[in-house]
Amino acid sequence: MRYALVLIISLFIISTLFVPTLGQVSSPSPPTAAPITVNTDKPSYLLGDTIVISGSVKSPVQNTQLSIQIFDPNNNLVHVDQIDVSKDGKYTDTIKAVGVYWKINGSYTVKVQYALPGVTAQTTFTFQSSVPLVSNVFEVKDPNSQQTFGVNYTITGGTVKNISIDVQSISLIVSVNSTSDGTITLQIPRALVDAKTNSGQDDAFIILIDGAEVKPQSESSNSDYRNLTIQFYQGDQDIEIIGTQIVPEFGPIAALVLAIAIISIIAVSAKTGLRFMPKY
Repeated sequence: MRYALVLIISLFIISTLFVPTLGQVSSPSPPTAAPITVNTDKPSYLLGDTIVISGSVKSPVQNTQLSIQIFDPNNNLVHVDQIDVSKDGKYTDTIKAVGVYWKINGSYTVKVQYALPGVTAQTTFTFQSSVPLVSNVFEVKDPNSQQTFGVNYTITGGTVKNISIDVQSISLIVSVNSTSDGTITLQIPRALVDAKTNSGQDDAFIILIDGAEVKPQSESSNSDYRNLTIQFYQGDQDIEIIGTQIVPEFGPIAALVLAIAIISIIAVSAKTGLRFMPKY
């Protein structure tokens, strides 16, 4: 009986050692930061766009570079680079999506590797190799003469929001929504705005994009139009084309009416002897 009691007491003591205290629950370990991260500045890109790749390394190693690889939807390598990592572990790389390897539409994969083969990360973005082309005609109305002029345009990398004239600055203002780098080609009627030298020869337009002067990619002309192709970058908004002469205040219809009125007055005065000058 004595041994049985000792055995029961011993079992009770042992069991209390393995039973956790009431209400005591082990807390989960805090999440650990990934050893390396990678991101792109946008989820999708077009041909010619600039891709910004950035991220961070948890434990940077001095004099150790980070490897960046980009693969197309068919898992073909389209870009590879080796870049430095800053002391705080951050890195950034800028890539231009141009060249013979950037030709397949779809999902591209960015893979980064640092120090050891196991320290890797990846992300994806969508790429479109063909840039959408938009052609249209924008009707520009002169507020003074009420004349309307059709300005033909072709644009890539954005859309045209508005085209107007500024009589005081003798300029044509094209407002664009530039979703990516692109170009715009304008067919500008000479009767709307033109640039001439003192001798009557064609002169170069002054072109400003958001206040900064740029040169056209190409230009041509005929007797009725001036054609300009202008490159812009993502985020650009206003393209101002400054000339030396703008649509006259009196349009051709108004001028014709004025001429008819003058001829009529002359005819009436000849028949009636009406004088418009004082007689001395």
